[in-house]
Amino acid sequence: MPLGRVSSSIENIANEIGANKYYISGNGAMLYDMENKKIIYENYIGKKKILELVKLCDENSIYYNIYTEDSVITKSLNYNVAFYNYENSKKSESKKTNINLIEDVYKYIEESNVERFLKVTICDSDKVIFSSIIRKLKLVEDIDVLEISHMSRKTIKYGTTPIDIAYFYTEITNKDVDKWTALEELMKLKNIKKEEVMAIGDNINDKTMIENAGLGIAMGQSTPKLIELAKNVTSDNNSNGVAEAINKHI
Repeated sequence: MPLGRVSSSIENIANEIGANKYYISGNGAMLYDMENKKIIYENYIGKKKILELVKLCDENSIYYNIYTEDSVITKSLNYNVAFYNYENSKKSESKKTNINLIEDVYKYIEESNVERFLKVTICDSDKVIFSSIIRKLKLVEDIDVLEISHMSRKTIKYGTTPIDIAYFYTEITNKDVDKWTALEELMKLKNIKKEEVMAIGDNINDKTMIENAGLGIAMGQSTPKLIELAKNVTSDNNSNGVAEAINKHI
């Protein structure tokens, strides 16, 4: 189960569907053995690099949030975090994504005991501003900046009123982090050939996984680039697309 979310959120999802073997979090930053409760593979962003990124974002008024193993650190409930907050309103307390609202993120991280960070998400609704942000981020050494050219669109409801959230975003990970690299570690451990792997994704952070798996499947709501790369396309996430793919191919 490779996902981009914080580890605690993935464990909740895994428990709901009865998946109790392994999960990958932070777009491939960590591979975790759930049965033996241990990390098998990790490639985190260190505290020093995170502080460098926070400083860059703060000095340039860039909206960002930081993913740790158990929470999302942010200054405000905007963009993707607004959606997480909306999701939380429909979940029991034990299944909510832990959103940590912090006014001075730099000071908070500097003084915290946390040394390992999964990823940073950068968001903006203006394409020109966002492109400028990407140029700045690409000057930072020893990180990977995900290339995403489309807007993310989500809908949340306040009462009965639907509100659309649309924004450009990118994800920053440590150098050479992606879901396929973490999957390869699991494949080595279990002696699985890539031809025996089926991967299902919907966004550009699933690109390497979809390209390299024996059977790469795009969800119906996927970004067009991923649909081009996939060997097969299933229904969208509102129409049981994952179950459809599993029933058809497995």
